[in-house]
Amino acid sequence: MSSFAQYAWLVPVFPLASFAVLTALGRGARMTGAWIGTLGTLLSLALSLCIVSERLGGTAEDYRSGIDWLRVGGLTLGAGFEVTNLTSLMLVVVSLVSFLVNVYSQGYMKDDERISTFFAYVALFTSSMLGLVLADNLLTLYVFWELVGVCSFLLVGFWFHKPEAKAAAKKAFIVTRIGDLGLLIAVLLLFWYMPDHALDFASIHNVFDTQSGVISTGITTLIALLIFLGAVGKSGQFPLHVWLPDAMEGPTPISALIHAATMVAAGVFLVARTFDIFDASQVAMNTVAIVGAFTAIFAATIGLVQNDIKRVLAYSTVSQLGYMMLALGVGSVTGAMFHLFTHAFFKALLFLGAGSVIHGVHTQDIREMGGVGRKMKVTAWTFGIGALALSGIPPLSGFWSKDAVLTAALDGGHPLLFVVGAVAAFFTALYMARLFFLVFTGSPRSDSASRAHESPDVMTLPLLVLAVLAIASGFVETPWKGWFGEWLTGAAPDEHTNVLVIVVSVAVGLLGLYLGWLIYGKGSVSRDVFSSKAPGIVALIERKYYIDELYRYLFVKPLQGLGKALHAFDDYVVDGAVRLAGYSVSTLGRLNTRLQNGQLQAYALTALIGLVILALAIAGRRFW
Repeated sequence: MSSFAQYAWLVPVFPLASFAVLTALGRGARMTGAWIGTLGTLLSLALSLCIVSERLGGTAEDYRSGIDWLRVGGLTLGAGFEVTNLTSLMLVVVSLVSFLVNVYSQGYMKDDERISTFFAYVALFTSSMLGLVLADNLLTLYVFWELVGVCSFLLVGFWFHKPEAKAAAKKAFIVTRIGDLGLLIAVLLLFWYMPDHALDFASIHNVFDTQSGVISTGITTLIALLIFLGAVGKSGQFPLHVWLPDAMEGPTPISALIHAATMVAAGVFLVARTFDIFDASQVAMNTVAIVGAFTAIFAATIGLVQNDIKRVLAYSTVSQLGYMMLALGVGSVTGAMFHLFTHAFFKALLFLGAGSVIHGVHTQDIREMGGVGRKMKVTAWTFGIGALALSGIPPLSGFWSKDAVLTAALDGGHPLLFVVGAVAAFFTALYMARLFFLVFTGSPRSDSASRAHESPDVMTLPLLVLAVLAIASGFVETPWKGWFGEWLTGAAPDEHTNVLVIVVSVAVGLLGLYLGWLIYGKGSVSRDVFSSKAPGIVALIERKYYIDELYRYLFVKPLQGLGKALHAFDDYVVDGAVRLAGYSVSTLGRLNTRLQNGQLQAYALTALIGLVILALAIAGRRFW
């Protein structure tokens, strides 16, 4: 019986075809190119919805198909695709957000002279991410993993005429390469130790889920940590988080695409896809949980003091990805993927809402805004819904997914991680309240804010769609109805209602919003209440804990010095030896030219000199 899963390989092919057509048409396509790029993602979305609809009943079997990619002796490396509940969920999330970003970009990028190039890059990025999701083995996944990195470099540095954009693109590419190297080594180790050198996820599940002892605990831990290093790079976890906020130099639709459901979510998806390896090593699980929890609260504190609207959301993304890693570390794949699912919608909503504000006021500094909500009502209301969802206010989607993460931490016997997650949730609500009240309420604080205007329908329509999803998507998994977890993992849902978690989650969210309103909305509390009492701590957070400066002095400057030393060696020693050889030959040639001048006297003198040298050589032999 035919099923849509058999045609899943077409999902990444549609945007890839769009990329090929846009590349052939060149920069002159403009809005025609925008429609071509949008059509590719629409077709991917339609097929993805068909695929996931088949699997909602819970009776569809996993589908896998592939080809023999390389044959070396008796070794065969395959390439194929696999449709599971996890991959079908990610297909819908990626293709839906990509489609909405494409629609939104038709308004946001319409005046850019390279608009068709922009849509070509987005199409290639979307195709790469969809290919990563569908890959049936780690090697194929790694190929698409690198393609996603290349595309992010092109998109972050799209406005390459800006020095900041070029620097951000290079920084993102270099920092993520550190994690990618770890993933590559993990793939090689798995290839070496796996029976029959199998790298497909089905074989990995069979080997590690049974804990048969085929691979020792030490090697298992090493492989898991190296895979996690790759996830840390892509998902911007501490200490490789430094590239992600700087990636805000790219166009705002790209910020929504990269920081909502695609590239940064790839790290979380990778850990979930290879979860059996992590589950076989308690050390690896603890590492994931601790790094995730620390990243969540670390990034949340930095978000409190950022003044660029997009950077506030960027650090929020880092923090929320930490939540997802925390859930994975305490053993809750359901909690992690549930939060990834809801986060994709409300974070895409917030980034696109921020882009609408930037489009209307022509600045990204929230200190130069104020009162924007009166002239941008659709943007204000939808942004407010996204902010409440991110803050974990019921019944919006973020409340249910954060509740799932915090419940997994507390019920899993990790009270400290639960406390860290709750504090991070408080900071999240506080910085979102600060952002909303400074941007949308009060009086305009600049001429650009007073001239604000609502964005066109092509930009506000995706905001409305995402706002509905930010409200409703959380109901797929509630404390009393665990349908999502059962469908995703195939395991019977556990009773996970925890009144304490619900009370704490709601309390910290409301407290953060209330404190933000007192300070930035009502103004009854001074805005410098913290900086006046703890100026050192505030300055430390404003400088992002000096992590960039630390890296500059520990790695960047020493490597630059090494590069200059190697350049000097190449210039003076290697090239010097080459120049010396050339100069010697040239000098000898000029001397020979002097001697071969056609004068008989010169020839006689040369012969005489040669005879004297020969005589001295013969006579001097007895002294040798």
